[in-house]
Amino acid sequence: MTSKEVVEKFYNSDLANNANAIDDCFHKDCTLNWHSSKGYVALDFNGLKLVFDEIRQSYNTLRFHISHLLQDNNHVTIPYTSYVTTLENPDEELALAHFTTIWELKGDKIFKGFQMSQLAESSIESLNSF
Repeated sequence: MTSKEVVEKFYNSDLANNANAIDDCFHKDCTLNWHSSKGYVALDFNGLKLVFDEIRQSYNTLRFHISHLLQDNNHVTIPYTSYVTTLENPDEELALAHFTTIWELKGDKIFKGFQMSQLAESSIESLNSF
């Protein structure tokens, strides 16, 4: 499996309902350096698992609209917008945030990530620009 295929597999797994996605796709020694609109956070394997545990508790669905998926050797860059449906309103999908992430892979597992994100704006122009 190529690095690009590993990353694509992760984003196409049903992350709101798949408790095994982190185990399946991430190296046990992985790190994510994440700069968000709320500040900087560094996550390890267990921290990533906690983030997605919280997502599974808060949302019915989590979907990604990927604008590009670019591979350079063992690095994959992926800009995307995340969309969710809430437990309270499962019929309305909401744009949650815009992300750009550079993943480094080690073998067939995601090993290191550098990510920037900001909350999504609801305007069509903004959503179509990412």
